[in-house]
Order: sequence, then C-alpha cells, then structure tokens
Amino acid sequence: MQPLIDHARSYGRRSAGRPGELARLAEGQTPQVLFITCSDSRVVPALITGARPGELFELRSAGNIVPPHGTGRPTGEAATVEYAVEVLGVADIVVCGHSHCGAVGALVRGDDLTAVPAVRDWLAQESAAALPPGSAEDPAVTSAVQTHVLTQLLRLRAYPAVAQRLATGRLRLHGWFYEVHTGRVLAHDVRSDAFLAL
Repeated sequence: MQPLIDHARSYGRRSAGRPGELARLAEGQTPQVLFITCSDSRVVPALITGARPGELFELRSAGNIVPPHGTGRPTGEAATVEYAVEVLGVADIVVCGHSHCGAVGALVRGDDLTAVPAVRDWLAQESAAALPPGSAEDPAVTSAVQTHVLTQLLRLRAYPAVAQRLATGRLRLHGWFYEVHTGRVLAHDVRSDAFLAL
C-alpha cells in the first residue's frame, strides 16, 4: 500500500505544474467510449488504450458481466450504462474480456463458490452451459471468455437506450479480448464471427 500512497502524494505535486489540464477536467466530462471490463487488477483500460483522463467512462465488474435488463431491481451496472448512453452520449461501447479470467474460469470448471456467496450469486446469472465445451482444459479460458463477451454484447442490445441509439446509428458496440500474458488485443469481427488482432 505504501507505494500507492507515495504516488498519490507526489501526483498532486507533479500535477501542480499542469493546472490548465486538470482544471479542464473539473469543467465536466465528455468521454466517447464506455469501456466495460473485468475488475481484474491485471486489466488496466487506460494502459491498454492509451486513454487520458476524461476519455473513457469505465464500468468494471467481476467477469465484466452486464446484468440482463429489466431484472426488477436496480444495479450499478445498468445505471452506468444508462448514464453513459443517455447523459454522456458515448458513441461507442467496448466490452473487453481477458485471458485467465477467474470469473469465467470458475463458471467453466464448476468451482464450488459457497465460501464466497456474493460471487456465487453474481455469477449465477451466467450459464456455463452456453460456454464452449472443453473450455475448462484451457488455463487462459480463451474461447469461453470470447463467447462470454458476445453474450454481454447481446444483453446490452436489450437496454432501451442502447437499442434506440443502435437503431439510429448513433452508437456502436465492440467486443474485445485482452491477452494478459502478451498484451495483445483481439476484436470481434462480425463478418467472420471471429476475434481478430486489432
């Protein structure tokens, strides 16, 4: 923790030399992209994309799960999607899964999650049966995560604000897969229905 504290202390001092840059951030935000990804500490959207402060609106959850719309109870994920689309007017939404994902791995292996009931209940909204057979043998869970990303994109399409903007061409959806062990990013290509290198 101490290195993080030290950096936070020095950040303010270093930033004092750039008052205009930070002052602009205080005026509001106009991100063009909602970036939905896993809470995994190895996935850092700004490092992957090179984004500067104010360029990405981020939604992070265990397994980059987008809950189904209309579950009858509000979720932080649904509120974040709605705000990004309706208020901020993002032009693009990226759902970025990653290799070696613990959440997807737990699903495909059928891990016993009784010791972590909140995690168990969160993952219960996903269907392991919908993931490719044989996924449990792949430590990177590549095909399972890629299938999972496509499931989240389908769920996003059911959100009314997303559906409306997709229909009018004011919003684009993207499925990405980040390889933790290489840093490579693959994007889903609709024509070939495959994840290809960016």
